[in-house]
Amino acid sequence: MVTWKPDPSFYPSPRMAMKAAPETLAYVAAFDPTRAVPDELAVVDVDPKSTSYSQIVTSVAMPNVGDELHHFGWNACSSCLCPNAPHPHGERRYLVVPGLKSSRIHIIDTKPDGRKPTIVKVIEPGEVAERAGYTRPHTIHCGPEGIYVAALGNAEGKAPGGVFLMDHESFEVRGQWEMDRGPQQLSYDVWWHLGHDTLVTSEWGTPDTFENGLIPEVLLGSKYGHRLHFWDLHKRKHLQTIDLGEKYQLVFELRPAHNPTKAYGFVNCVLSLEDLSSSIWVWHRDGEKWAMTKVIDIPAEPADPELLPPMLKGFKAVPPFVTDIDLSMDDRFLYVSCWGTGDLHQYDVSDPFEPKLTGKVRIGGVVSRASHPGAKNGALNGGPQMVEISRDGRRVYFTNSLYGAIDDQVYPDGVSGWMVKLDAKPDGGIAFDEKFFVEWPKSHRPHQVRLQGGDCSSDSYCYP
Repeated sequence: MVTWKPDPSFYPSPRMAMKAAPETLAYVAAFDPTRAVPDELAVVDVDPKSTSYSQIVTSVAMPNVGDELHHFGWNACSSCLCPNAPHPHGERRYLVVPGLKSSRIHIIDTKPDGRKPTIVKVIEPGEVAERAGYTRPHTIHCGPEGIYVAALGNAEGKAPGGVFLMDHESFEVRGQWEMDRGPQQLSYDVWWHLGHDTLVTSEWGTPDTFENGLIPEVLLGSKYGHRLHFWDLHKRKHLQTIDLGEKYQLVFELRPAHNPTKAYGFVNCVLSLEDLSSSIWVWHRDGEKWAMTKVIDIPAEPADPELLPPMLKGFKAVPPFVTDIDLSMDDRFLYVSCWGTGDLHQYDVSDPFEPKLTGKVRIGGVVSRASHPGAKNGALNGGPQMVEISRDGRRVYFTNSLYGAIDDQVYPDGVSGWMVKLDAKPDGGIAFDEKFFVEWPKSHRPHQVRLQGGDCSSDSYCYP
């Protein structure tokens, strides 16, 4: 008799996930900013024992051009073990890869050979719009009962954006998630506290305000997102809005604590209109409500206007542009990408209200153009952007492209793609792995990274 067992990469708790074997492959979404050739999902060898270590070993080309592959995720993960909607015999097998520009969703099978994934299904934008009423799928998260997708526009590409669900086995689009959206209009990221029946969403803008680059009038007019929204996860009902204030523009990445007994999380604000700084905020419980506290400010750096792109010359400074953050599995270290200055910060957030800077590296940057020990071409552009952490917290990977049209506003000479890895010490401190520098093919720019078997921004847990 065959015994049906859960996927071995599913773990009931973050503590157990940290004991998993090291990843040997990374999957990286890469797009062609000129839309001349198809975007690709690249497979990178991250096994130090391999002869192809730090190399792209294969790639899967999408069937169309112009998708702008962005944030993607697994069809199933450790949340399948949760008691509220268990699917313990699901399998972490398929990557769900949306095109932010095209609204097309690709289903990619990573088995039987993880080094040779294949496209098994393509969901066209018309189907998504008809079934869910949304376009521009942005963020993929595997939940206990299915795949959650945050979308930035409605069927016409306007507000409201929101969340829809897909089946984690058939990949059918089930429909719009919200039963009562309240005042929520803008969308960006989505995540949750499964142990507290709470879903959280953040804000960017409608597609017409970012697809051709950031619009100065919209930015300076405080029209981009500056709120967080809190929802009843099971009733699918909007409960509370917290406004950071109009000067805080572009409230992006949600990183809730992995320990399900903890009711807090981190979110980054890309830009303050007051002083061009970036900031990190903690959401947390305050009695019967949720509250927000700013815990980190990262200032802009003064710079010679001659070295700045046109959009920044008048400010005579480089904003840090904190565009991504990631939280280690033990909830101890927060990694912060400063895409403008070229810094990657590591903070000890054991006390989430008193972060302590414990590590810092610099690579790329608008002005600094800092290099890497493994780089062959000297000065590098772009900067730390999408960051991903191994389950045990010892390895940190990141790439350097944000979004095609915005890349070219901040780095007018174009972004030459690269991917790097940091080694992290158990008690703080980070350093480049000098043997890991992936110089990306000129035809594409790398964006999000997913690690084989799971990582620190893909899984959620119901047991401490």
